[in-house]
Amino acid sequence: MANAEIINILKTVQRIALVGASKDVSKPSNKVMKYLLTQGYDVTPVNPVLKDQELFGKKVYGTLGDIPHKVDMVDVFRNSEAALEVTKEAIDIKANVIWYQLGVINKQAEDLATKAGLKVVVNRCPKIEIHKLGLEKPTSSL
Repeated sequence: MANAEIINILKTVQRIALVGASKDVSKPSNKVMKYLLTQGYDVTPVNPVLKDQELFGKKVYGTLGDIPHKVDMVDVFRNSEAALEVTKEAIDIKANVIWYQLGVINKQAEDLATKAGLKVVVNRCPKIEIHKLGLEKPTSSL
């Protein structure tokens, strides 16, 4: 995907569901969620193990289908095998974008998302892309 498309996605999405959210501060999903919040995104954590707990002041949901509000983008922090099921959920909730994190590669899931009309970003991290593309906003710490 071209940088212009990535920039467009990062400038237009507001609500992000982060699937595979973790309370473990050493995990990339924890760091990325915290960063996205500092960048002004409304991030909803998704993890069935943490369901109904809070992460950075946000309620954790067990599945994408449990989220009561519209989600623009689904950020997938799950293994490649789990990506297909997450993709099906993302289609069901009518997300606009599915973003597969670094190392999350599942051609079947990508093809399904594309056929359903979702914008698909593969093997990239929004935190890295925001920085690389010069889209960072001044932050306050969480």
